[in-house]
Amino acid sequence: MPRPRKCRKVCRLPKVREFHPLGDTEKYVTLTVDEYEAIRLIDREGFSQEECAGYMQVARTTVQQIYNTARMKIADALVDGIGIRIDGGEYIICDGKEKHCGCGGCQRHRNRTANKL
Repeated sequence: MPRPRKCRKVCRLPKVREFHPLGDTEKYVTLTVDEYEAIRLIDREGFSQEECAGYMQVARTTVQQIYNTARMKIADALVDGIGIRIDGGEYIICDGKEKHCGCGGCQRHRNRTANKL
């Protein structure tokens, strides 16, 4: 019997959950919320895979798999000109009670935002 899947912690749901190229398109790839969070943390916030794993409360190898799958889906959408939907996955929303997170992003994110102001 396989191990049960562990929920991945995400800070918040994305504000925009659907992207598509100009014109009508009926084809979409579905990016899960945890894949979106891995892309956000690694590519947008500059986390290492190890830092991302600690934040999402999963193993580094799990983050690596999530991240690689997300990148392949995004590449397919860009190359084939199809839309992206963000939906589903096994995740929990951060409750903001942890020292390093206030649902405005982790401490590292809040420090970076404060420095930009």
